[in-house]
Amino acid sequence: MFHRGEIITLTIDGYAFGGRGIAKIPIGESHFVVFVNNAFPGQVVKAKIDVKRKNHAEAKLMEVLVRAPEEVITNFQEISGAPYLFVPEKLQQAVKTESTLTTFSKISGDRSIREKFDEYIASPSTYFYRNKMEYSFSSIEHVLETGEEKDGAFALGFKRRGTWWKVENLNRPSGLFDEDWEQKLPLLRTYLESTNLPAWHPPQKTGFFRHIVVRKSFQDDRILVHLVSSSEGIEGFDQQAFVAKVLELHGSRIAGIQHTVNDDVADRSKIENGRSQLLYGVPMVEEHLLGLTFQMRMESFFQTNPKCAERLYQKAIDYLLEDLDEGNEILDLFCGTGTIAQLIAKRRGFGKITGVDIVHEAIEDAKENATKNGLSNVAFYAADVGKFLKEHPEYEGKIGAIILDPPRAGIAPKTLLKTIALGAKKIVYISCNPSTQARDASTLFDAGYGLEKISLVDQFPHTGHIESIAKFVKK
Repeated sequence: MFHRGEIITLTIDGYAFGGRGIAKIPIGESHFVVFVNNAFPGQVVKAKIDVKRKNHAEAKLMEVLVRAPEEVITNFQEISGAPYLFVPEKLQQAVKTESTLTTFSKISGDRSIREKFDEYIASPSTYFYRNKMEYSFSSIEHVLETGEEKDGAFALGFKRRGTWWKVENLNRPSGLFDEDWEQKLPLLRTYLESTNLPAWHPPQKTGFFRHIVVRKSFQDDRILVHLVSSSEGIEGFDQQAFVAKVLELHGSRIAGIQHTVNDDVADRSKIENGRSQLLYGVPMVEEHLLGLTFQMRMESFFQTNPKCAERLYQKAIDYLLEDLDEGNEILDLFCGTGTIAQLIAKRRGFGKITGVDIVHEAIEDAKENATKNGLSNVAFYAADVGKFLKEHPEYEGKIGAIILDPPRAGIAPKTLLKTIALGAKKIVYISCNPSTQARDASTLFDAGYGLEKISLVDQFPHTGHIESIAKFVKK
């Protein structure tokens, strides 16, 4: 029916887990299904076929031609990272809840999932909730007003949906990151263009300006700015003039300004891939979560929506500490910067908490923050979780409860079996991908654990993402 790369027009009839719109094309007495990422029921869209199977296809959204009847257009600029910006929040909540519970039930085999559903935890703020944003430069601009592609331009904003080479200028706030910063971003773009240094040309891998990454502390209302460039023409770049312009626009809100030179032709903005220099101020800001203080460097892992993260952590800790004897030892696996472990440690009367994560920098941040918060009953180890459990058999039979917060891919089967072998009475599993959590739940069921409660957390309003917290108890 279709072939890979074909661009077609579709009417979206339904919604599937992960933010996939469903289009049904009649074929005799049946129908052929096309899943379109980031599309929403009621829309008419232009999509590009990416994967073709016998009974279905997967497509990438190129453009929304007709809006869904329920959508409400606002003054925010629509960007590819917020496909449901105009969909009412209650409707977002409804489709995310239904699609997630259906998928979890199907993959895990738990047919009573809705009886165990606890609550849907919405983000306290649905706009301007992000504490970090990355903006791309490109000399190939997708002109929003005309829809044309303009080469030799100077664009600063976000990648055009479905492309890796074109950037749409951000001309007004997106509604996701700091409003004042994005309101003034066009002024910064005009200044940088006046330096006559070119924006990066993705296909040619040439140019100077590559990315701007910004991190914000909600607690102190201060911002870190990180400019990433190549070394091409760097002798013509006046770093102090750049600093002066940023300070002119944002004044005392600026905590620090960094410049990284990165000649890696891959489209990455990570600081560790280049030579970084602090041009102004300090390299970190502080954020407060549930009474604890955390230092954030530009490269630190930290929850993108900290106000909603507080609600997620509180729910996870409530699940963990319910009916848990005081003095029980707790393991926090895939602990990142150790936020949950420290929040548990803050509650007196509970035994030692041990956090493990493979990212060395995250563990260093965890140790530093624990010291800063005066917590002595928590320890952190930088190690692969599976190897750590193999090398420390002394934990078997001594752990009262376990917190799991793995990457999107879930837990490696052998690591999950090592975790189960610890014999903990309770496992609380936080997931940014409920489908892999459901897969791992099936293994937990086979090992004698039962699902007692599950809650959903919307940390990223206006996207298809949803997180889940599941409480498993050993039968």
